[in-house]
Amino acid sequence: MIQSAFFYLFSGTLVGSAFMVIAARNPVHSVLFLILAFLNASGLFLMAGAELLAMIMVIVYVGAVAVLFLFVVMMLDINFRELSQGIAKYGLVASLVGLIFAGELITAGIVWASHPKAQQSISLPIPTSTTNAHAIGEILYTDYFYPFQLAGVILLVAMIGAIVLTLRKRSSARYQFKKEQLNRSPANSLKMVKVGLREGVSYENISYNEK
Repeated sequence: MIQSAFFYLFSGTLVGSAFMVIAARNPVHSVLFLILAFLNASGLFLMAGAELLAMIMVIVYVGAVAVLFLFVVMMLDINFRELSQGIAKYGLVASLVGLIFAGELITAGIVWASHPKAQQSISLPIPTSTTNAHAIGEILYTDYFYPFQLAGVILLVAMIGAIVLTLRKRSSARYQFKKEQLNRSPANSLKMVKVGLREGVSYENISYNEK
């Protein structure tokens, strides 16, 4: 009874926060609702016995991706009027794509439920001899080692490509030249200035004595 109550609590909050992600007018509020959706999804994963996926949702998505979205949205100068006009302009196309995606998910769920081995996989007991993280790691680094490494290389190439495409050299930017800094001499970086008593430092009464 308690598990069912928590399931409906997490799932209902997840569905409501997911709806508010697309319904909220303020993008900052949308990101906050997205964080709430991730937290409730991690709660559902914990109830299903997938503690590794729950921690990934909290650490990776909430702690990195959603917070990054929040900082980007808050730092950008977003024109909410133009944003609402764009949503109204492409609202029909977005709704059509959403309906197609929902239909594909429902079709995949029906096909999986009608498969004869689906009920057998559901009725299989969860092994207690190993942890969820150990089981997933063993599968990833044995049966799916090469696809897993290939996915990492693809993500690395995508990250490098994004950096190269967005990097622009500006003439006003100040760059650090380590070789020149290490090879400089004290004569080029230090100057001894003799200031009289109670004269203070000013450009009119300073006499320079270089040594």
